[in-house]
Amino acid sequence: MLAPMTALVTAVLGYLLGSIPVAVVIGRRAGRDLRAVGDRNPGFWNARAQLGRRAAGAVFLGDVAKAAAAAGIGRGLGEEWWVGYVGGGAAMLGHAWPLFASFRGGRSVLCFVGAMIVLAPVPAAIAVAACVLVALVWRNFAYGARVGVFGFPLVQAWFEPRAHVAVTGLLMSIIGLRFAMATVAARRDQPGAG
Repeated sequence: MLAPMTALVTAVLGYLLGSIPVAVVIGRRAGRDLRAVGDRNPGFWNARAQLGRRAAGAVFLGDVAKAAAAAGIGRGLGEEWWVGYVGGGAAMLGHAWPLFASFRGGRSVLCFVGAMIVLAPVPAAIAVAACVLVALVWRNFAYGARVGVFGFPLVQAWFEPRAHVAVTGLLMSIIGLRFAMATVAARRDQPGAG
């Protein structure tokens, strides 16, 4: 199959996988819509705050797995290295704007992690180790997660071609966009705004 056609198939499958609203499904089973409570983000942190660790663990695994699967499909179908990134990026977009949840999704952080575990396993392992170390030392998983995610491209630059790191930066911009959108929405929802 030609690379453009493979990339298109990968993008569609990746988007559909990413659109599986894991946190929304788990929240509904518990009688809550995570898009309407807490920080309104259907993701791990809000699931942990609203539903507890066990439910949040399921969200964590589901969000990582769907992007890992999408990136794996891209790697399996494509002869070109970048097709795997198309799958991972499409899953991130699906998670952020899910077809199966009225296009109201999360920030795609765990989808990014899942994709990178498949696409760049050595840098991902180092970033995960850094995340765990920082979380243990500071006793704060949020700090560890930030170090792991934002330190990832620096680690990747030691092991992989710059083109891979550049595409990683592109995928990370989805996360940045979603955080910026959440900040704007939070300001708009404050009493006296608008």
